[in-house]
Amino acid sequence: MKLEEIKAFDKEYFMNTFGERTPVAFEKGEGMYLYTNENEKYLDMFAGIAVNVLGYNHKEFTKGITEQVGKLLHTSSLYYIESQAKLAKKLVELSCADKIYFANSGAEANEGAIKLAKIYFYKKGVEKYEVISLKSSFHGRTLATVAATGQEKYQKPYYPLIPGFKQVEINDIDALKAAVTDKTCAILLEPVQGESGVHPVDEAYIKEVRRICDEKEIILIFDEIQTGIGRCGKMFCYETLGVEPDIFTLAKALGNGVPIGAVCAKQFVADAFAPGDHGGTFGGNPLATKAGLLVLDAMEKENLCENAEKMGTYIESEIMTKLGDKVKEIRRKGLMIGIELFTPASEARQKLFEKKVLVGAVGNTLRVLPPLIITKAEADIFIDALKEIV
Repeated sequence: MKLEEIKAFDKEYFMNTFGERTPVAFEKGEGMYLYTNENEKYLDMFAGIAVNVLGYNHKEFTKGITEQVGKLLHTSSLYYIESQAKLAKKLVELSCADKIYFANSGAEANEGAIKLAKIYFYKKGVEKYEVISLKSSFHGRTLATVAATGQEKYQKPYYPLIPGFKQVEINDIDALKAAVTDKTCAILLEPVQGESGVHPVDEAYIKEVRRICDEKEIILIFDEIQTGIGRCGKMFCYETLGVEPDIFTLAKALGNGVPIGAVCAKQFVADAFAPGDHGGTFGGNPLATKAGLLVLDAMEKENLCENAEKMGTYIESEIMTKLGDKVKEIRRKGLMIGIELFTPASEARQKLFEKKVLVGAVGNTLRVLPPLIITKAEADIFIDALKEIV
């Protein structure tokens, strides 16, 4: 179909939740590039919002997924699933978690983490139900995760929100201490706030948050939906901070485009879930968990965590050298990069799109989240294009 036909169908039949999208439709991908049905080639520096860590048409991933599609897609969790068991084992071996639960998305994983924290105290007979999160955060679009998200634009249409959620400023330990009560069951935060423009938590701050949680028996939850699976230079971002959460969540990159989410928890809190307390029809099905195994295998074999830090450092250094005072600030953790400009980033994003380079934008900040397979040659194409437009 031609682009105009697709747009017409979209306008006529699809709920208008995305409005006017970027005017392009992609047909295939290869490595770092996406191609339209007219064979126009775009350099992808956004990776489907931090999802496609292996890029497109990755040889081993594509082979493994194709084989799995030819065997089995879904059985439900009424039965044992080999790839589900293997992926749970692999994630436990790689992380501080002892138990894993698989969901369908990041929002659903966060929902599961919140439920787990609440039921932990419920089963102890302790009345704790409040969840503290951070302003400018983003945790999903379900009713509970919207209540946890610290942005009014996402919350306002759904008032009254689910009670028990409150937000404080990032890196303000005094504000956090003031918000804690004897009813606080969990503190939920992103190690790096992505959707609001790439804002990392300070190491000193997060270590104090961990201390408060230990002292007051509060569950510490890290939302690693965007930061996990190598994005920040380690397999999980918490490894860069010197702090272990009690629960952390994954999605996005774990499936490299196949929908999957995960709740990863330490034994003491994971034990709160008993048969019937939580579940789902599709979560952790054979296709999704096979995708997760293939992603983790490629991450290790191709040293993609190391490449994320190396290439992130290179991109930051080159931008500062070549653009200098044209850029207000660069905020970065691995290949999670926020480039703050002096003008609205939407204008820069549009100009980059015209040069066939894809990025994200929020406020004055360009969001750069490329596949972790990126090389210096591809980074240079982006940097040179950015230099031209600013």
